[in-house]
Amino acid sequence: MNASNNPASRSYDLVVVGSGIVGLGAAYAAVRRGLHVCVIEQGTRPTGSSIRNFGHLCIGAQAGEARELAEAGRDTWLRLSRDAGFWLRESGTLIAARHDDELALVSAAAAGGGIEVYGADEFAALAPVDRRVIVGGARVLGDLQANPRTAAEKIVAHLSTLGVAFMWRTSATSVATDVVHTTRGAVRADQVILAVNHDIDRLLPDIAEEARVQRCVLDMMRVQMPLSAPLDAPLLTGWSLLRYGRFESLAEVEPVRERLHAARPDLAAIDLNQMYTQLPDGSVIVGDTHHRDPAPLPFQSEDAQQALIDEALELFGVQSLRVIERWQGVYASGSGEFLDREVVPGVRAIAATTGIGMTCGFGLAQRAVDAAFGAAFGAGAATPATSVVAAAPAAEANGALLGATQELTPAQRSKENTE
Repeated sequence: MNASNNPASRSYDLVVVGSGIVGLGAAYAAVRRGLHVCVIEQGTRPTGSSIRNFGHLCIGAQAGEARELAEAGRDTWLRLSRDAGFWLRESGTLIAARHDDELALVSAAAAGGGIEVYGADEFAALAPVDRRVIVGGARVLGDLQANPRTAAEKIVAHLSTLGVAFMWRTSATSVATDVVHTTRGAVRADQVILAVNHDIDRLLPDIAEEARVQRCVLDMMRVQMPLSAPLDAPLLTGWSLLRYGRFESLAEVEPVRERLHAARPDLAAIDLNQMYTQLPDGSVIVGDTHHRDPAPLPFQSEDAQQALIDEALELFGVQSLRVIERWQGVYASGSGEFLDREVVPGVRAIAATTGIGMTCGFGLAQRAVDAAFGAAFGAGAATPATSVVAAAPAAEANGALLGATQELTPAQRSKENTE
């Protein structure tokens, strides 16, 4: 690069480290303000959590801060899908209830509005599931579905046309007020947002330790199977209801949890979230299992993969399917739903730490940009103090380790969800 086209030769209003959905959301929020923005990314394109998921923007199943951030990001998804030209549909979310206690749980949640509950025949007309294995179902209204394989790169291309600079194959090595040190030199900025997901432990290990951030790895696959009709919305099951705040906060969740764990300890052991989305090409994403570790091994259990296949065959009532692809998903898992912290003046680290980055990432990013440049996130909006780690004095950024990473309890794990 020469000085004329090297982004590192300029200074910016905002530098964002990380090109996942959260980082791209921060860049988008800033450039819409007319700010000069640079995104630093160690790879050549987004390849992390933002492309390895279901593409499920599960807004209506969230609660509290997560619901607020999800609602705040919904319009951004709709606007970007039009402006950047990627596939997105206003699908809602389907929930297949296979036991009376699951139907009771979704019915209790529906009392808060935004959820329609159906009998078995009605639901079988909405979803291509085997009528014999369900007792009813529901649709969560207002949810969205994107194609995770194409959305992030389309957003990158759109941001480039808006004037956002991208530094690819560039690793951030350290950060301080007004500067990000990288493998291509120092990049100056008035404000810095670190949106590096689970890799926060490589850049700011002290903060990762304090927030108990580790990697959650997932077994996922894409399959072809002869469904009786198109699956026109993401499909959740009883296993999914254990993970989302709107459901897991209700008393009716306990009978579901106890029955599922007693009946299928093998699926509980792999921390199953049995859910499905159908992509525009007709293939179906099937998932998923969960395992947490600061440095998880890459080896995937074939027994766990077979369990995903067996459960899909039973729910949809098909005799066979063909696996097209398998992969290991990954996201940051922490002691709360979000990491949102000013680590030194002018430098903020943000991450979704429960697998809801697609759903809440744009809202989280907008809030961070507003905090950096002086606008309110929104009337009644949650502040960073309600997140995992609140804003702290600058001296803490270089302090001693604040405690070893701890494994989450089964109850905490069940609250995490995957998009």
